[in-house]
Amino acid sequence: MGADLVGTYLHGSAVLGGLRPASDVDVLAVTRRSLGADQRRALVAGLLPISGAAVAARPVEVTVVVQQEVRPWRYPPVGDFLYGEWLRADYEAGVVPAPEPMPGLALAVAVALAGDRSLAGPRPERVFDPVPPDYLAQASLDGIPGLLADLRDDTRNVLLTFARIWTTLATGRVVDKQAGAEWALARLAPEHRPVLEFARDMYLTTAYADERWSPELAAQVVPHVDEVLTQIRQLGRYATSM
Repeated sequence: MGADLVGTYLHGSAVLGGLRPASDVDVLAVTRRSLGADQRRALVAGLLPISGAAVAARPVEVTVVVQQEVRPWRYPPVGDFLYGEWLRADYEAGVVPAPEPMPGLALAVAVALAGDRSLAGPRPERVFDPVPPDYLAQASLDGIPGLLADLRDDTRNVLLTFARIWTTLATGRVVDKQAGAEWALARLAPEHRPVLEFARDMYLTTAYADERWSPELAAQVVPHVDEVLTQIRQLGRYATSM
């Protein structure tokens, strides 16, 4: 990125509650202009050998955004580049990340501002404007359909993310997964707590490869999600049922 790089910032678990056994290292890079095709290919080629279980390393998620997409704010912002381990097969097949709308950038920037961890460049408060509260709420809601699609294959993360969405919509704060789970558990009826307690405990202690759900707990996942979405609907923010 060279002279076009404005700054690079940590976000996610690294600055919000601390890294856990399955946490990614989340990095947000801000540029003055969109990356060229050669830069995109070089980024993918550089990240593939250093990220994830294939090299016994912690997964890395790298997002690049052109500064004018988030200053002044617009919604949804367009992300310029995204690398994440869940897309490794695509990258290995030759797919090169292209610009696309990324509602979740509102959440990433909010965490980067709160964490105040610059890897390069000025402090984040000098690069980003504060995220409008309505954008935080909308970014949370826009993630719900994708989460429902991933519920079977990524149960732990989906349950914890639903708890965070509920927390953010109710309080206006972006919190780490453990804090979101604790906030939600304090407000759930007893019959809806076990699956979230289990997801929270795995998040704190267990790598993905060791994740196991008993049939009894697995049967409680969909009723739990139904209840959390009911609570979100009662906030007047989400009208779609499962």
